[in-house]
Amino acid sequence: MAMRDTISNKLQEAFTPESLQVVDESHLHEGHAGHRPGGETHFRVYIVSDGFKGKSRVERHRMINLALAAELSGSVHALAIQAKAPGEG
Repeated sequence: MAMRDTISNKLQEAFTPESLQVVDESHLHEGHAGHRPGGETHFRVYIVSDGFKGKSRVERHRMINLALAAELSGSVHALAIQAKAPGEG
């Protein structure tokens, strides 16, 4: 299974998002730290979930990092996160 799919599945399970997009941006980081041949090292996540209501940006990022702890301690080098609650711009 591709890492993008693994990340999507774990976030779907953890947050039941209204909207979720996981983008593999590894190709943008060739030659940078953490990049490996074959990619699957740098990702960007856009997620909207009720679970983020009343949470600060830092709390939301911590929640996502916890859900993806195994991936972040393994093959994923970087994860950019845009996490919002429904109705937020």
